[in-house]
Amino acid sequence: MSAVLQAVDGRDVVLTRQLAGQEALLTPEALAFLADLHRRFEPARQARLGERRQRQARFDAGALPGFREDTRAIRAGDWHVAPLPAALLDRRVEITGPTDPKMVINALNSGANCYMADFEDSTAPTWENLVAGQRALQQAVDGTLDWTAPDGGKPASGKPASGKHYVLKPFAEQAVLLVRPRGWHLDEKHVLVDGERMSASLFDLGLFAFHNARALAEKDRGPYFYLPKLECMEEAALWEDVLTHVEAVLGLPHGQMKATVLIETLPAAFEMDEILHALRARIAGLNCGRWDYIFSYIKTFRAHRDRVLPERGQVAMTQPFLTAYSELLVHTCHRRGAHAMGGMAAQVPIAGDAAANEQALERVRADKLREVRAGHDGTWVAHPALVPLARAVFDAHMHGHRPHQHDVLREDVGARGEEELSQALLKPALGTITRAGFENNVEVCARYLAAWLDGNGCVPIHWLMEDAATAEIARAQLWQWLHAPSLPGGDGTPLHLADGTPVDEVLLERTLIGLPSRLAEQGSLPGGARLPEAIALLEQLTHADTLADFLTIPAYERID
Repeated sequence: MSAVLQAVDGRDVVLTRQLAGQEALLTPEALAFLADLHRRFEPARQARLGERRQRQARFDAGALPGFREDTRAIRAGDWHVAPLPAALLDRRVEITGPTDPKMVINALNSGANCYMADFEDSTAPTWENLVAGQRALQQAVDGTLDWTAPDGGKPASGKPASGKHYVLKPFAEQAVLLVRPRGWHLDEKHVLVDGERMSASLFDLGLFAFHNARALAEKDRGPYFYLPKLECMEEAALWEDVLTHVEAVLGLPHGQMKATVLIETLPAAFEMDEILHALRARIAGLNCGRWDYIFSYIKTFRAHRDRVLPERGQVAMTQPFLTAYSELLVHTCHRRGAHAMGGMAAQVPIAGDAAANEQALERVRADKLREVRAGHDGTWVAHPALVPLARAVFDAHMHGHRPHQHDVLREDVGARGEEELSQALLKPALGTITRAGFENNVEVCARYLAAWLDGNGCVPIHWLMEDAATAEIARAQLWQWLHAPSLPGGDGTPLHLADGTPVDEVLLERTLIGLPSRLAEQGSLPGGARLPEAIALLEQLTHADTLADFLTIPAYERID
Protein backbone atom coordinates (compact mmCIF):
# COMPACT_ATOMS: atom_id res chain seq x y z
CA MET A 1 0.00 0.00 0.00
CA SER A 2 1.30 3.47 -0.88
CA ALA A 3 1.02 6.64 1.14
CA VAL A 4 0.82 9.92 -0.75
CA LEU A 5 1.89 13.31 0.56
CA GLN A 6 0.77 16.30 -1.45
CA ALA A 7 3.79 18.60 -1.48
CA VAL A 8 3.40 22.36 -1.36
CA ASP A 9 3.65 22.73 -5.15
CA GLY A 10 0.98 20.10 -5.81
CA ARG A 11 3.28 17.30 -6.92
CA ASP A 12 3.43 13.99 -5.12
CA VAL A 13 5.83 12.23 -2.78
CA VAL A 14 4.90 8.56 -2.57
CA LEU A 15 6.08 6.14 0.12
CA THR A 16 5.71 2.63 -1.27
CA ARG A 17 5.98 0.91 2.14
CA GLN A 18 4.31 1.57 5.48
CA LEU A 19 5.78 0.62 8.85
CA ALA A 20 4.32 1.28 12.24
CA GLY A 21 5.65 4.54 13.63
CA GLN A 22 7.38 5.75 10.47
CA GLU A 23 5.14 8.81 10.34
CA ALA A 24 7.05 10.29 13.28
CA LEU A 25 10.22 10.19 11.16
CA LEU A 26 8.79 10.83 7.70
CA THR A 27 6.70 13.85 8.59
CA PRO A 28 5.17 16.07 5.90
CA GLU A 29 7.90 18.61 6.60
CA ALA A 30 10.65 15.99 6.27
CA LEU A 31 9.19 14.66 3.03
CA ALA A 32 8.90 18.15 1.58
CA PHE A 33 12.57 18.71 2.47
CA LEU A 34 13.55 15.45 0.74
CA ALA A 35 11.44 16.27 -2.31
CA ASP A 36 13.22 19.59 -2.64
CA LEU A 37 16.60 17.84 -2.57
CA HIS A 38 15.48 15.47 -5.30
CA ARG A 39 14.15 18.19 -7.57
CA ARG A 40 17.23 20.36 -7.15
CA PHE A 41 19.96 17.76 -7.50
CA GLU A 42 18.65 14.70 -9.36
CA PRO A 43 19.54 16.10 -12.83
CA ALA A 44 23.13 16.72 -11.72
CA ARG A 45 23.33 13.24 -10.14
CA GLN A 46 22.20 11.62 -13.37
CA ALA A 47 24.74 13.68 -15.31
CA ARG A 48 27.55 12.50 -13.02
CA LEU A 49 26.43 8.87 -13.41
CA GLY A 50 26.40 9.32 -17.17
CA GLU A 51 29.98 10.56 -16.99
CA ARG A 52 30.90 7.42 -15.05
CA ARG A 53 29.57 5.27 -17.86
CA GLN A 54 31.52 7.25 -20.44
CA ARG A 55 34.69 6.99 -18.36
CA GLN A 56 34.34 3.23 -18.02
CA ALA A 57 33.75 2.89 -21.76
CA ARG A 58 37.11 4.58 -22.36
CA PHE A 59 38.80 2.18 -19.95
CA ASP A 60 37.14 -0.78 -21.66
CA ALA A 61 38.54 0.52 -24.94
CA GLY A 62 42.08 0.44 -23.51
CA ALA A 63 42.55 3.84 -21.84
CA LEU A 64 44.18 4.06 -18.40
CA PRO A 65 43.31 6.35 -15.50
CA GLY A 66 45.70 9.22 -14.92
CA PHE A 67 46.23 12.68 -13.46
CA ARG A 68 44.11 15.30 -15.24
CA GLU A 69 45.73 18.00 -17.34
CA ASP A 70 42.84 20.43 -16.86
CA THR A 71 43.29 20.43 -13.06
CA ARG A 72 47.07 20.65 -12.90
CA ALA A 73 46.85 24.13 -11.33
CA ILE A 74 44.84 22.74 -8.40
CA ARG A 75 47.47 20.09 -7.73
CA ALA A 76 50.30 22.60 -8.01
CA GLY A 77 48.63 25.31 -5.92
CA ASP A 78 49.50 26.24 -2.36
CA TRP A 79 46.18 25.93 -0.51
CA HIS A 80 44.77 24.23 2.57
CA VAL A 81 41.42 22.94 3.68
CA ALA A 82 39.48 24.73 6.41
CA PRO A 83 40.63 24.16 10.02
CA LEU A 84 39.32 21.01 11.62
CA PRO A 85 36.80 21.19 14.48
CA ALA A 86 37.97 20.07 17.90
CA ALA A 87 35.81 16.93 17.82
CA LEU A 88 37.64 15.67 14.71
CA LEU A 89 41.22 16.53 15.64
CA ASP A 90 41.95 13.07 17.09
CA ARG A 91 40.55 10.17 15.07
CA ARG A 92 43.17 7.53 15.71
CA VAL A 93 40.60 4.73 16.11
CA GLU A 94 37.25 4.65 14.34
CA ILE A 95 34.73 1.83 14.57
CA THR A 96 32.32 1.18 11.73
CA GLY A 97 29.15 -0.82 11.35
CA PRO A 98 25.43 -0.76 10.61
CA THR A 99 22.78 1.38 12.27
CA ASP A 100 20.69 -1.08 14.26
CA PRO A 101 20.13 0.06 17.87
CA LYS A 102 22.44 -2.50 19.48
CA MET A 103 25.31 -1.66 17.12
CA VAL A 104 24.80 2.07 17.57
CA ILE A 105 24.97 1.74 21.36
CA ASN A 106 27.96 -0.61 21.36
CA ALA A 107 29.86 1.53 18.86
CA LEU A 108 29.24 4.82 20.65
CA ASN A 109 30.24 3.12 23.93
CA SER A 110 33.25 1.29 22.44
CA GLY A 111 36.02 3.67 23.48
CA ALA A 112 36.80 4.49 19.84
CA ASN A 113 37.34 8.13 18.93
CA CYS A 114 34.66 8.00 16.23
CA TYR A 115 31.86 5.75 15.03
CA MET A 116 30.88 5.65 11.38
CA ALA A 117 27.20 4.71 11.27
CA ASP A 118 26.91 3.00 7.92
CA PHE A 119 23.83 3.06 5.70
CA GLU A 120 25.95 1.80 2.81
CA ASP A 121 28.09 -1.35 2.57
CA SER A 122 27.23 -2.87 5.96
CA THR A 123 23.47 -2.25 5.79
CA ALA A 124 21.09 -4.25 3.63
CA PRO A 125 18.75 -1.40 2.61
CA THR A 126 15.40 -2.93 3.44
CA TRP A 127 12.86 -0.28 4.32
CA GLU A 128 12.66 -1.69 7.83
CA ASN A 129 16.45 -1.39 8.29
CA LEU A 130 16.54 2.16 6.95
CA VAL A 131 13.68 3.40 9.10
CA ALA A 132 15.02 1.63 12.19
CA GLY A 133 18.49 3.02 11.55
CA GLN A 134 17.34 6.60 11.16
CA ARG A 135 15.23 6.27 14.31
CA ALA A 136 18.15 4.79 16.27
CA LEU A 137 20.48 7.60 15.25
CA GLN A 138 17.90 10.24 16.10
CA GLN A 139 17.46 8.72 19.55
CA ALA A 140 21.23 8.49 19.98
CA VAL A 141 21.61 12.18 19.18
CA ASP A 142 18.95 13.17 21.71
CA GLY A 143 20.32 10.71 24.29
CA THR A 144 17.26 8.46 24.62
CA LEU A 145 18.44 5.35 22.76
CA ASP A 146 18.35 2.05 24.62
CA TRP A 147 17.90 -1.59 23.58
CA THR A 148 16.89 -4.80 25.32
CA ALA A 149 17.90 -8.20 23.99
CA PRO A 150 14.88 -10.23 22.88
CA ASP A 151 13.90 -13.52 24.44
CA GLY A 152 15.77 -16.58 23.26
CA GLY A 153 19.36 -15.41 23.37
CA LYS A 154 21.85 -17.47 25.38
CA PRO A 155 25.33 -16.34 26.38
CA ALA A 156 26.84 -19.59 25.07
CA SER A 157 25.46 -18.92 21.59
CA GLY A 158 27.35 -15.67 21.26
CA LYS A 159 24.07 -13.75 21.31
CA PRO A 160 23.14 -11.30 24.06
CA ALA A 161 21.41 -12.89 27.01
CA SER A 162 17.64 -12.49 27.08
CA GLY A 163 16.59 -9.28 28.77
CA LYS A 164 20.04 -7.67 28.80
CA HIS A 165 19.57 -3.93 28.64
CA TYR A 166 21.93 -1.65 26.67
CA VAL A 167 22.16 2.10 27.32
CA LEU A 168 24.42 4.87 26.14
CA LYS A 169 27.33 6.20 28.15
CA PRO A 170 27.27 9.91 29.01
CA PHE A 171 27.66 12.08 25.91
CA ALA A 172 31.20 13.17 26.81
CA GLU A 173 32.32 9.52 26.86
CA GLN A 174 30.77 8.56 23.52
CA ALA A 175 32.56 8.20 20.21
CA VAL A 176 32.02 11.08 17.78
CA LEU A 177 29.26 10.17 15.33
CA LEU A 178 29.81 10.23 11.58
CA VAL A 179 27.15 8.98 9.15
CA ARG A 180 27.82 7.32 5.79
CA PRO A 181 24.94 7.62 3.30
CA ARG A 182 24.69 5.31 0.32
CA GLY A 183 26.61 6.22 -2.84
CA TRP A 184 25.50 8.32 -5.78
CA HIS A 185 24.83 5.21 -7.87
CA LEU A 186 22.02 3.89 -5.67
CA ASP A 187 18.30 4.69 -5.68
CA GLU A 188 15.77 4.60 -2.84
CA LYS A 189 12.83 2.69 -4.32
CA HIS A 190 10.57 3.24 -1.32
CA VAL A 191 10.44 7.02 -1.88
CA LEU A 192 9.10 8.30 -5.21
CA VAL A 193 9.21 12.00 -6.01
CA ASP A 194 7.11 13.00 -9.00
CA GLY A 195 7.14 9.36 -10.06
CA GLU A 196 10.93 8.95 -9.85
CA ARG A 197 12.94 7.00 -7.33
CA MET A 198 14.84 9.28 -5.01
CA SER A 199 18.62 9.22 -4.73
CA ALA A 200 19.60 6.94 -1.84
CA SER A 201 22.42 9.36 -1.02
CA LEU A 202 20.05 12.30 -0.66
CA PHE A 203 17.51 10.26 1.29
CA ASP A 204 20.02 8.96 3.85
CA LEU A 205 21.91 12.20 4.39
CA GLY A 206 18.87 14.46 4.00
CA LEU A 207 16.65 12.66 6.48
CA PHE A 208 19.43 12.41 9.07
CA ALA A 209 20.34 16.08 8.67
CA PHE A 210 16.72 17.24 8.80
CA HIS A 211 16.16 15.63 12.19
CA ASN A 212 19.61 15.94 13.78
CA ALA A 213 21.74 18.68 12.24
CA ARG A 214 20.69 21.51 14.53
CA ALA A 215 21.02 19.40 17.67
CA LEU A 216 24.49 18.22 16.68
CA ALA A 217 25.58 21.75 15.78
CA GLU A 218 24.49 22.95 19.22
CA LYS A 219 26.70 20.25 20.77
CA ASP A 220 29.61 21.19 18.48
CA ARG A 221 29.41 17.73 16.92
CA GLY A 222 28.80 18.51 13.31
CA PRO A 223 26.91 16.91 11.76
CA TYR A 224 29.73 14.87 10.25
CA PHE A 225 29.57 12.52 7.27
CA TYR A 226 31.56 9.96 5.30
CA LEU A 227 30.99 10.21 1.53
CA PRO A 228 31.47 6.95 -0.42
CA LYS A 229 32.28 5.73 -3.93
CA LEU A 230 33.28 9.08 -5.49
CA GLU A 231 35.16 8.85 -8.78
CA CYS A 232 36.04 12.47 -9.54
CA MET A 233 36.06 16.06 -8.33
CA GLU A 234 32.74 16.82 -10.05
CA GLU A 235 31.02 14.26 -7.84
CA ALA A 236 32.62 15.90 -4.81
CA ALA A 237 31.45 19.30 -6.07
CA LEU A 238 27.91 17.96 -6.27
CA TRP A 239 28.13 16.97 -2.61
CA GLU A 240 29.42 20.47 -1.83
CA ASP A 241 26.36 21.96 -3.51
CA VAL A 242 24.04 19.62 -1.60
CA LEU A 243 25.63 20.29 1.79
CA THR A 244 25.69 24.04 1.21
CA HIS A 245 21.99 23.96 0.34
CA VAL A 246 21.11 21.84 3.38
CA GLU A 247 22.99 24.23 5.66
CA ALA A 248 21.12 27.20 4.22
CA VAL A 249 17.70 25.56 4.58
CA LEU A 250 18.40 24.40 8.15
CA GLY A 251 19.93 27.71 9.22
CA LEU A 252 23.48 26.43 9.78
CA PRO A 253 26.66 28.36 8.98
CA HIS A 254 28.43 27.46 5.75
CA GLY A 255 30.96 24.73 6.47
CA GLN A 256 29.23 23.55 9.66
CA MET A 257 28.65 20.12 8.11
CA LYS A 258 31.99 18.32 7.73
CA ALA A 259 32.79 15.45 5.42
CA THR A 260 35.43 12.77 5.04
CA VAL A 261 35.70 11.20 1.60
CA LEU A 262 36.50 7.55 1.06
CA ILE A 263 39.03 7.06 -1.72
CA GLU A 264 37.72 3.68 -2.76
CA THR A 265 37.74 3.94 -6.55
CA LEU A 266 40.78 3.86 -8.80
CA PRO A 267 39.83 7.01 -10.76
CA ALA A 268 39.50 8.96 -7.50
CA ALA A 269 43.07 8.06 -6.52
CA PHE A 270 44.23 10.37 -9.30
CA GLU A 271 41.98 13.22 -8.08
CA MET A 272 42.67 13.36 -4.35
CA ASP A 273 43.83 16.98 -4.52
CA GLU A 274 40.86 17.94 -6.66
CA ILE A 275 38.38 16.26 -4.30
CA LEU A 276 39.89 18.02 -1.31
CA HIS A 277 39.74 21.31 -3.19
CA ALA A 278 36.08 20.89 -4.20
CA LEU A 279 35.15 20.37 -0.53
CA ARG A 280 37.87 22.55 1.00
CA ALA A 281 35.46 24.57 3.19
CA ARG A 282 34.29 21.43 4.98
CA ILE A 283 36.45 18.39 4.29
CA ALA A 284 38.12 16.73 7.26
CA GLY A 285 40.13 14.07 5.46
CA LEU A 286 40.36 11.17 3.06
CA ASN A 287 40.11 7.49 3.92
CA CYS A 288 41.71 4.40 2.38
CA GLY A 289 38.59 2.38 1.60
CA ARG A 290 40.87 -0.40 0.51
CA TRP A 291 38.43 -3.29 -0.05
CA ASP A 292 36.25 -1.22 -2.36
CA TYR A 293 39.42 0.15 -3.95
CA ILE A 294 40.49 -3.38 -4.89
CA PHE A 295 37.02 -3.98 -6.31
CA SER A 296 37.31 -0.75 -8.29
CA TYR A 297 40.69 -1.81 -9.68
CA ILE A 298 39.11 -5.02 -10.97
CA LYS A 299 36.08 -3.20 -12.38
CA THR A 300 38.13 -0.44 -14.00
CA PHE A 301 40.32 -3.03 -15.72
CA ARG A 302 37.59 -5.58 -16.37
CA ALA A 303 38.56 -5.63 -20.06
CA HIS A 304 42.35 -5.66 -19.50
CA ARG A 305 43.78 -9.17 -19.63
CA ASP A 306 47.19 -7.91 -18.46
CA ARG A 307 45.81 -6.55 -15.16
CA VAL A 308 43.93 -9.55 -13.78
CA LEU A 309 44.49 -9.78 -10.03
CA PRO A 310 45.44 -12.98 -8.19
CA GLU A 311 43.17 -14.45 -5.54
CA ARG A 312 41.84 -12.05 -2.93
CA GLY A 313 44.01 -13.33 -0.08
CA GLN A 314 47.16 -12.38 -1.99
CA VAL A 315 46.03 -8.81 -2.69
CA ALA A 316 47.35 -7.30 0.52
CA MET A 317 48.38 -3.72 1.22
CA THR A 318 51.98 -4.76 0.54
CA GLN A 319 51.12 -5.10 -3.17
CA PRO A 320 52.89 -2.17 -4.87
CA PHE A 321 49.72 -0.63 -6.34
CA LEU A 322 48.08 -0.56 -2.90
CA THR A 323 51.17 0.74 -1.12
CA ALA A 324 51.40 3.57 -3.64
CA TYR A 325 47.73 4.42 -3.09
CA SER A 326 48.08 4.51 0.70
CA GLU A 327 51.26 6.62 0.66
CA LEU A 328 49.91 9.08 -1.90
CA LEU A 329 46.83 9.59 0.26
CA VAL A 330 49.00 10.45 3.27
CA HIS A 331 51.14 12.86 1.24
CA THR A 332 48.15 14.58 -0.36
CA CYS A 333 46.13 14.99 2.82
CA HIS A 334 48.95 16.25 5.00
CA ARG A 335 50.07 18.72 2.37
CA ARG A 336 46.57 20.24 2.55
CA GLY A 337 45.97 20.01 6.32
CA ALA A 338 43.52 17.10 6.22
CA HIS A 339 43.47 13.72 7.96
CA ALA A 340 44.73 10.62 6.16
CA MET A 341 42.67 7.73 7.53
CA GLY A 342 43.76 4.11 7.22
CA GLY A 343 41.72 1.05 6.37
CA MET A 344 39.56 -1.58 7.99
CA ALA A 345 40.57 -4.41 10.31
CA ALA A 346 37.68 -6.81 9.79
CA GLN A 347 38.74 -9.49 12.27
CA VAL A 348 36.36 -10.58 15.02
CA PRO A 349 37.38 -12.52 18.15
CA ILE A 350 37.84 -16.26 17.55
CA ALA A 351 36.01 -17.96 20.39
CA GLY A 352 37.40 -21.19 21.77
CA ASP A 353 40.79 -21.10 20.01
CA ALA A 354 43.25 -18.88 21.84
CA ALA A 355 46.14 -19.64 19.48
CA ALA A 356 44.15 -18.82 16.33
CA ASN A 357 42.78 -15.70 17.99
CA GLU A 358 46.26 -14.45 18.85
CA GLN A 359 47.45 -15.09 15.29
CA ALA A 360 44.54 -13.01 13.99
CA LEU A 361 45.30 -10.22 16.44
CA GLU A 362 48.95 -10.25 15.42
CA ARG A 363 47.89 -9.69 11.81
CA VAL A 364 45.86 -6.69 12.97
CA ARG A 365 48.84 -5.30 14.90
CA ALA A 366 51.09 -5.64 11.87
CA ASP A 367 48.53 -3.90 9.65
CA LYS A 368 48.04 -1.02 12.07
CA LEU A 369 51.78 -0.68 12.57
CA ARG A 370 52.22 -0.38 8.80
CA GLU A 371 49.56 2.34 8.70
CA VAL A 372 50.89 4.45 11.54
CA ARG A 373 54.47 4.20 10.23
CA ALA A 374 53.26 5.28 6.79
CA GLY A 375 51.86 8.44 8.40
CA HIS A 376 48.15 7.72 8.73
CA ASP A 377 46.30 9.69 11.39
CA GLY A 378 43.88 6.93 12.32
CA THR A 379 42.43 3.60 11.36
CA TRP A 380 39.23 1.54 11.24
CA VAL A 381 38.08 -1.53 13.14
CA ALA A 382 34.88 -3.54 12.80
CA HIS A 383 34.64 -4.96 16.33
CA PRO A 384 34.84 -3.23 19.74
CA ALA A 385 37.38 -5.81 20.91
CA LEU A 386 39.92 -4.41 18.43
CA VAL A 387 39.66 -0.82 19.67
CA PRO A 388 42.26 -1.21 22.49
CA LEU A 389 44.68 -3.04 20.19
CA ALA A 390 44.52 -0.42 17.43
CA ARG A 391 44.76 2.40 19.98
CA ALA A 392 47.83 0.87 21.60
CA VAL A 393 49.65 0.69 18.26
CA PHE A 394 48.80 4.27 17.30
CA ASP A 395 49.50 5.62 20.79
CA ALA A 396 52.92 4.02 20.87
CA HIS A 397 53.99 5.55 17.56
CA MET A 398 52.19 8.88 17.90
CA HIS A 399 53.57 9.25 21.43
CA GLY A 400 50.10 9.41 22.95
CA HIS A 401 49.61 13.14 23.15
CA ARG A 402 49.71 13.93 19.42
CA PRO A 403 46.20 14.14 17.94
CA HIS A 404 47.40 13.39 14.40
CA GLN A 405 50.48 13.12 12.16
CA HIS A 406 50.01 16.06 9.79
CA ASP A 407 53.70 16.84 10.18
CA VAL A 408 54.51 13.57 8.38
CA LEU A 409 54.47 15.08 4.88
CA ARG A 410 55.84 12.07 2.97
CA GLU A 411 57.79 14.36 0.67
CA ASP A 412 59.47 11.23 -0.69
CA VAL A 413 56.14 10.40 -2.34
CA GLY A 414 55.70 13.84 -3.91
CA ALA A 415 59.28 13.75 -5.19
CA ARG A 416 58.49 10.75 -7.38
CA GLY A 417 56.59 12.82 -9.93
CA GLU A 418 53.24 12.10 -11.51
CA GLU A 419 54.48 9.78 -14.24
CA GLU A 420 56.17 7.48 -11.74
CA LEU A 421 53.20 7.68 -9.37
CA SER A 422 50.84 6.73 -12.19
CA GLN A 423 52.91 3.69 -13.00
CA ALA A 424 52.90 2.66 -9.35
CA LEU A 425 49.14 3.12 -8.94
CA LEU A 426 48.46 1.02 -12.04
CA LYS A 427 51.09 -1.66 -11.50
CA PRO A 428 49.70 -5.18 -12.04
CA ALA A 429 49.80 -7.48 -9.02
CA LEU A 430 51.66 -10.77 -9.03
CA GLY A 431 50.29 -13.98 -7.59
CA THR A 432 48.29 -17.12 -8.23
CA ILE A 433 44.79 -18.52 -7.99
CA THR A 434 44.59 -21.56 -5.75
CA ARG A 435 41.65 -23.93 -5.57
CA ALA A 436 41.00 -22.75 -2.02
CA GLY A 437 41.06 -19.13 -3.20
CA PHE A 438 38.59 -19.81 -6.00
CA GLU A 439 36.25 -21.74 -3.71
CA ASN A 440 36.51 -19.06 -1.03
CA ASN A 441 35.38 -16.39 -3.50
CA VAL A 442 32.33 -18.46 -4.40
CA GLU A 443 31.50 -19.23 -0.77
CA VAL A 444 31.98 -15.72 0.61
CA CYS A 445 29.98 -14.08 -2.16
CA ALA A 446 27.10 -16.55 -1.94
CA ARG A 447 26.99 -16.50 1.86
CA TYR A 448 27.12 -12.74 2.07
CA LEU A 449 24.54 -12.28 -0.65
CA ALA A 450 22.16 -14.76 1.02
CA ALA A 451 22.43 -12.86 4.28
CA TRP A 452 22.05 -9.50 2.49
CA LEU A 453 18.87 -10.66 0.76
CA ASP A 454 17.64 -11.74 4.19
CA GLY A 455 18.23 -8.23 5.56
CA ASN A 456 21.70 -8.53 7.11
CA GLY A 457 24.47 -6.43 5.54
CA CYS A 458 27.21 -7.12 8.08
CA VAL A 459 28.07 -10.83 8.17
CA PRO A 460 30.78 -12.74 10.11
CA ILE A 461 32.40 -15.27 7.76
CA HIS A 462 35.53 -17.20 8.76
CA TRP A 463 36.08 -14.82 11.68
CA LEU A 464 35.98 -11.73 9.48
CA MET A 465 33.18 -9.17 9.59
CA GLU A 466 32.33 -8.90 5.90
CA ASP A 467 30.33 -6.23 4.13
CA ALA A 468 29.34 -5.66 0.51
CA ALA A 469 32.88 -4.73 -0.56
CA THR A 470 34.16 -8.26 0.03
CA ALA A 471 31.33 -9.79 -1.94
CA GLU A 472 31.98 -7.32 -4.76
CA ILE A 473 35.66 -8.30 -4.94
CA ALA A 474 34.77 -12.00 -4.94
CA ARG A 475 32.17 -11.91 -7.72
CA ALA A 476 34.15 -9.40 -9.84
CA GLN A 477 37.20 -11.66 -9.68
CA LEU A 478 35.13 -14.69 -10.62
CA TRP A 479 33.73 -12.82 -13.63
CA GLN A 480 37.15 -11.62 -14.79
CA TRP A 481 38.86 -14.98 -14.28
CA LEU A 482 36.18 -16.78 -16.28
CA HIS A 483 36.13 -14.19 -19.07
CA ALA A 484 39.92 -13.80 -19.31
CA PRO A 485 40.19 -15.95 -22.47
CA SER A 486 37.97 -13.55 -24.43
CA LEU A 487 39.30 -10.26 -23.03
CA PRO A 488 41.33 -8.00 -25.35
CA GLY A 489 44.82 -9.43 -25.50
CA GLY A 490 43.59 -12.88 -24.56
CA ASP A 491 44.43 -15.83 -26.81
CA GLY A 492 41.42 -17.94 -25.89
CA THR A 493 43.38 -19.85 -23.27
CA PRO A 494 41.74 -19.96 -19.81
CA LEU A 495 43.52 -19.03 -16.65
CA HIS A 496 44.59 -21.97 -14.52
CA LEU A 497 44.58 -22.69 -10.83
CA ALA A 498 47.92 -23.27 -9.17
CA ASP A 499 47.29 -27.03 -9.48
CA GLY A 500 46.77 -26.75 -13.24
CA THR A 501 42.97 -26.90 -13.31
CA PRO A 502 41.42 -24.60 -15.93
CA VAL A 503 39.38 -21.72 -14.50
CA ASP A 504 36.26 -22.19 -16.57
CA GLU A 505 32.51 -22.65 -16.35
CA VAL A 506 32.90 -26.31 -15.44
CA LEU A 507 34.94 -25.39 -12.35
CA LEU A 508 32.42 -22.73 -11.34
CA GLU A 509 29.46 -25.07 -11.84
CA ARG A 510 31.03 -27.81 -9.74
CA THR A 511 31.86 -25.34 -6.99
CA LEU A 512 28.35 -23.89 -6.94
CA ILE A 513 26.71 -27.34 -6.91
CA GLY A 514 28.86 -28.47 -4.00
CA LEU A 515 28.46 -25.28 -1.96
CA PRO A 516 25.20 -26.05 -0.07
CA SER A 517 26.52 -29.35 1.26
CA ARG A 518 29.83 -27.77 2.25
CA LEU A 519 28.03 -25.01 4.13
CA ALA A 520 25.71 -27.50 5.80
CA GLU A 521 28.76 -29.25 7.21
CA GLN A 522 29.98 -25.94 8.66
CA GLY A 523 26.80 -25.37 10.67
CA SER A 524 24.56 -22.31 10.79
CA LEU A 525 24.29 -19.99 7.81
CA PRO A 526 22.88 -16.45 8.07
CA GLY A 527 20.21 -16.04 5.41
CA GLY A 528 20.39 -19.75 4.58
CA ALA A 529 16.82 -19.82 3.32
CA ARG A 530 17.88 -17.49 0.51
CA LEU A 531 21.06 -19.37 -0.40
CA PRO A 532 19.59 -20.91 -3.60
CA GLU A 533 18.51 -17.44 -4.74
CA ALA A 534 21.96 -16.04 -3.93
CA ILE A 535 23.70 -18.84 -5.86
CA ALA A 536 21.42 -18.28 -8.85
CA LEU A 537 22.11 -14.55 -8.87
CA LEU A 538 25.86 -15.10 -8.52
CA GLU A 539 25.78 -17.56 -11.42
CA GLN A 540 23.78 -15.12 -13.55
CA LEU A 541 26.14 -12.21 -12.87
CA THR A 542 29.25 -14.31 -13.40
CA HIS A 543 28.08 -15.60 -16.78
CA ALA A 544 26.93 -12.18 -18.04
CA ASP A 545 28.77 -10.75 -21.04
CA THR A 546 29.60 -7.55 -19.12
CA LEU A 547 30.66 -7.20 -15.50
CA ALA A 548 27.81 -5.50 -13.64
CA ASP A 549 28.83 -2.25 -12.00
CA PHE A 550 27.49 -3.25 -8.58
CA LEU A 551 26.14 -6.50 -7.19
CA THR A 552 23.78 -4.61 -4.88
CA ILE A 553 21.85 -2.96 -7.73
CA PRO A 554 20.17 -6.13 -9.08
CA ALA A 555 20.01 -7.60 -5.57
CA TYR A 556 18.14 -4.51 -4.33
CA GLU A 557 15.16 -5.41 -6.52
CA ARG A 558 14.80 -8.66 -4.53
CA ILE A 559 14.38 -7.13 -1.06
CA ASP A 560 11.46 -5.29 0.55
